[in-house]
Amino acid sequence: MTINFSLRQWEYAIAVADLLSFRKAAERCHVSQPSLSVQLQQLEGSLGVRLFERDRRRVLVTVAGRPLIERARRMLIDASDLMCAARQAQDPLVGTMRIGVIPTVSPYLLPRATAALRAKFPRLITEWTEDKTLALSHSVEEGTLDAALLALEAKLGDFSHATVAIDPFVLVARPRDPLASSPTPLRADALRNADVLFLDDGHCFREQALAFCTKAKAHELAFRATSLPTLTQMVAGGSGVTLLPQLAVATEVKRAKLRVRAFADPAPHRTLALVWRKQSPMVDALRQIAGAIRDAYPQTG
Repeated sequence: MTINFSLRQWEYAIAVADLLSFRKAAERCHVSQPSLSVQLQQLEGSLGVRLFERDRRRVLVTVAGRPLIERARRMLIDASDLMCAARQAQDPLVGTMRIGVIPTVSPYLLPRATAALRAKFPRLITEWTEDKTLALSHSVEEGTLDAALLALEAKLGDFSHATVAIDPFVLVARPRDPLASSPTPLRADALRNADVLFLDDGHCFREQALAFCTKAKAHELAFRATSLPTLTQMVAGGSGVTLLPQLAVATEVKRAKLRVRAFADPAPHRTLALVWRKQSPMVDALRQIAGAIRDAYPQTG
């Protein structure tokens, strides 16, 4: 059987299926729209199947095209893995590694981690992508990212991982708040009826902190922050208390002049880890990268 299509043509088709727009797909693929349209016409001609229905108002994936595009996604992942395997046979720590990271980690760890990676692997280029857990895990699964730095307590797919650190949660409050008055570890039940600020939906840290505080019968305030700096500034302005991961404390608490109180055991925490697809051909390299990030992780206590 003669194969009359290219991987690039399938990349165009997948972009159209994702965006339901030939124009936006062409922008994503960095080609002109006429060129993309011609390539897709050639692909459909080679297959003998229409992949898309298109009129002036919208683009739809055809019934026959849906299963073909999903198979093509897996094919492109396999092709990417094949190229990675070839690169790994030469030197897995030379070239570009695409790694995602969640927003509640990136500003506090990446400056140290990137410096450590440059020092240990000078021929490795690390491309970081900051996003929420769901988007990053999807990108790893689809092969557009090689790995992601996430919290294992979040709802992830079936990934392999290497643990980087255990990151405890702490209470952050204004100096005069009664919850901040003692240096001893805080029992969870002390949060009963406390007004607590949380991040917005989609942040895995929100889900973990909210679960802990809900069990302690604390109250969630109506305001939801989009970032940890916003949370701490709201607390500094008098809006209740909040929880922070220990990783963020050195930066955020100093900036807002707040008090920190650790929790008594069993203390809430998250497990930060580098995760990747189980079939990734770069397992050894990713474990070495995770080790370098682990060594660069700031020590507390």
